[in-house]
Amino acid sequence: MQVVERALATLRALAPHSEGLSLAELATRLDVPQGSMHRLLAVLEREQFVTRSPSNRRYFLGTAARQLSEINASRHATLVTPHPALTDAGARSGETVFLTELVGDRAVCVALVESQHPLRLFVRIGQDMPLHASAAARVLLAHRDESEAQRLLADRPMTRFTDETPHSVKQVLDHLALVRARGYDVCDEELDPGVWAVSFPVHVSTGRVVASVTLAAPAHRVHDPQVRDNARGVVAAAAAAMSADLGWTDPPDLDIALDLIRPERQNIEVKRS
Repeated sequence: MQVVERALATLRALAPHSEGLSLAELATRLDVPQGSMHRLLAVLEREQFVTRSPSNRRYFLGTAARQLSEINASRHATLVTPHPALTDAGARSGETVFLTELVGDRAVCVALVESQHPLRLFVRIGQDMPLHASAAARVLLAHRDESEAQRLLADRPMTRFTDETPHSVKQVLDHLALVRARGYDVCDEELDPGVWAVSFPVHVSTGRVVASVTLAAPAHRVHDPQVRDNARGVVAAAAAAMSADLGWTDPPDLDIALDLIRPERQNIEVKRS
């Protein structure tokens, strides 16, 4: 029974820590020898009750713990200030890159790296993103229950910002299915004329999407298909790095995405030290 008690205590210890815990921290908190703690975590990881971040080696609740607790899904304050991957994405692309979270029923910009170009888009911390017309918001809605997404959309006006703006709940719900299928969203002059944006989701260890990373740029600067492909890669890498730091290990291209941003992150750590 001691092993069962330790396993349950481990899950309880991890639940409130969205930043994860190290092997040593868990061993100390639970007063368990590190060797025993390591063996216990190996079993829990194999059964997907815990997961270990590939970037910082900290432990988090795993996907199998979803039915037990979603407590850490709402505690992700580590993403409120600009994550190094967000800064890297802005530096590598030269464009505006920002993080969006659902705050109540609103999709709100919570972190921002501004474009390096004189001509830049107007995005600010605290700005609401229209749920039906922005890629940043639609990525968040796409990973909610359809009934919840429908309720959120029905409670907001379907303002037609441009001729391309979806203007009915059905149109948006159909588009959300596409977002889920391809894993990201694109907003091509649906919110602002002459503006293109791409957005990817950020996951926590249980698989829940808690934020979106978005790159937005004047359409003429990203008109070339190769430039758009590069922009998608930059945003995918940033979202994967943030998700990895929150314990998410599922995406098959996670290592590729992390390799894209690892040199820049190492440079940042060197400068900080």
